[in-house]
Amino acid sequence: MPERHVTVASKVGLHARPAAMLAKEAAAQSVKITIRKQETDPVEAASILGLMTLGAAYGDEVVLAADGDGADDALDRIADMVSSELDGSN
Repeated sequence: MPERHVTVASKVGLHARPAAMLAKEAAAQSVKITIRKQETDPVEAASILGLMTLGAAYGDEVVLAADGDGADDALDRIADMVSSELDGSN
């Protein structure tokens, strides 16, 4: 199963607006994507609630995983988002 290790770049972490944006993009992918911090169980990246309860803060490393046709492209897309500043309010 392909994985990506990514550092959260949004200053507010994966909360509120960044979580909503990420969940929307993950839901649009052709494969199910999970996300976890090193010490936690994975949650679905397409779940806003799951992302918010993950508690991923700015600078935390998260692990994205997916399986199936298109997994690498989907993971690359989501990894790009996680490693970008998604909170445009700064």
